[in-house]
Amino acid sequence: MASSVETAIRAFIVENFLFGDESYKLTGETSLIDNDLIDSTGILELVTFLEERFSIRIADADIVPANLDSIARIDAFVNAKLGESAAA
Repeated sequence: MASSVETAIRAFIVENFLFGDESYKLTGETSLIDNDLIDSTGILELVTFLEERFSIRIADADIVPANLDSIARIDAFVNAKLGESAAA
């Protein structure tokens, strides 16, 4: 079952990078970079969306494929950031 964070991320990616094409086989592990779904400008759009939607701050050092290359990685990263916010 997808979390609300994952659902919001998937919806953003489908709408903004697949132009609403839900027929694309986008799994949680699909590499957004290796499959040319997102480029450097798209990463900045994604970061802006994540910061605004989830009220988190993403440092420049966090903008790496390990955090932002797939829906699963983005979901884990956002949830970790939300956990940091809750602990503060």
